[in-house]
Amino acid sequence: MLHRFQKQKGQQTQTCPSCAQTQQESEFPDQTLTQVGKGCRCRIRRHRAHGAIRQRLLDLGFVPNAEVEMVRCATLGDPLELRVGDYYVTLRKREADLIDVRCA
Repeated sequence: MLHRFQKQKGQQTQTCPSCAQTQQESEFPDQTLTQVGKGCRCRIRRHRAHGAIRQRLLDLGFVPNAEVEMVRCATLGDPLELRVGDYYVTLRKREADLIDVRCA
């Protein structure tokens, strides 16, 4: 089971259709983490959370300029599974909506 969580080398960066569309509209598109498509990698720009939720997100590794990959989304859209660094994190949709990202 541990082998599933090891970093895979040589993995290509995928762009989701929503990222490709927003990149055509402007040079530097900003989105929330809930708008990112499956398999897309992006960098965190800032948080709009306050208090305990902000501290929890920072403790989990959602710091500015960190790379995040959307792994999958549940059937009804909540929760979201994200890869931050070498580990996987599951976030509620309302918490992910407070994180602004820029897709690469």
